[in-house]
Amino acid sequence: MAMHTAALFSIATGSSDPIYRQLIEQVRRLIAAGVLKQGDVLPSVRDVALALAVNPMTVSKAYNMLETEGLLSRARGVGMLVAEGSKPQGRENLLRPALERAAAEARQLELDPDTVLQLFAKILGETK
Repeated sequence: MAMHTAALFSIATGSSDPIYRQLIEQVRRLIAAGVLKQGDVLPSVRDVALALAVNPMTVSKAYNMLETEGLLSRARGVGMLVAEGSKPQGRENLLRPALERAAAEARQLELDPDTVLQLFAKILGETK
């Protein structure tokens, strides 16, 4: 049972996505990528709220929604755990919404598919 710190999360303050949604998506991605495994302990609501300078109710809302979804479970005296038997979405399903938005923008800009695919391949090859 690994314990994780609040540094696991980050938020984009300028994003149109609410903070609780950003946290939910990050947990889903971390589970899908295998960073968070079944039985791992998530940082406390208080720790995440302090680290990100957000209202604790925001973090609590994200955790509660993930619990309802079956990805997290509550353990008395321990906190929130990645649920046993949780079935994370496939990695491709997590990427699809971003690609759909990018495809819509490419169509609006009237870019041909080959140009878009070449640009995407170039971006994938870049390191940060």
